[in-house]
Amino acid sequence: MGATGSFQELQEVITHCRKCPRLVEWRERVAVEKVRRFQSEEYWGRPVPAFGKPAAALLVIGLAPAAHGANRTGRMFTGDRSGHWLYESLHRFGFASQPASIRRNDGLYLNGCLVTAALRCAPPANKPLPEEIDNCRPFLRRELQLLAHARVVVALGQIAFRVFLKAWVENGGVLPGGRLPRFRHAGEWPLPGGVTLLASYHPSQQNTQTGRLTHSMFDDVFRRARCILSA
Repeated sequence: MGATGSFQELQEVITHCRKCPRLVEWRERVAVEKVRRFQSEEYWGRPVPAFGKPAAALLVIGLAPAAHGANRTGRMFTGDRSGHWLYESLHRFGFASQPASIRRNDGLYLNGCLVTAALRCAPPANKPLPEEIDNCRPFLRRELQLLAHARVVVALGQIAFRVFLKAWVENGGVLPGGRLPRFRHAGEWPLPGGVTLLASYHPSQQNTQTGRLTHSMFDDVFRRARCILSA
């Protein structure tokens, strides 16, 4: 993206992207074949835009839409178990109007928070290819340029963490200590310009059902985000 254009215009461009043939084929096939429990629903089946307002002080970056979550509902982290975890925590600390995120028109709105992802299309087996991540990163770079009031970034998982830092550097940002930090849950890194990067394990079933990520661990990250923003 260039230096001009509004946040809304950027999201419109995102929803029409067809850069990655494998992802286009997968997201559209899933939207047609569906799963039994959602057979009666019309799937979104396109790249998913960010959710929230560009004046947000908190930016949350996930991995990618879930095949039968945001790829179905058209809203980030909506309609799947990862979304239940995220919006429950966001609600608990005043960033979301309600703890449930079921569908696009369920009345949920965010307070000073914007939710986006490293990848805007659902990847097969939740595993994007490196070139697909590279194709999508310019969208995050442009979002970072437009989020002039962001003070805290929460990266959910290693991929989101690395993609954010790469986009940060590509936008002219400086890394803490001049080198790429190592991902760790509840890690915290002050960045130049008054931005703080926080890291969390992704609230995927692989992490939540095994106990690698607990509700208290997840809450700790957003409690810290609220503390920073309230200082």
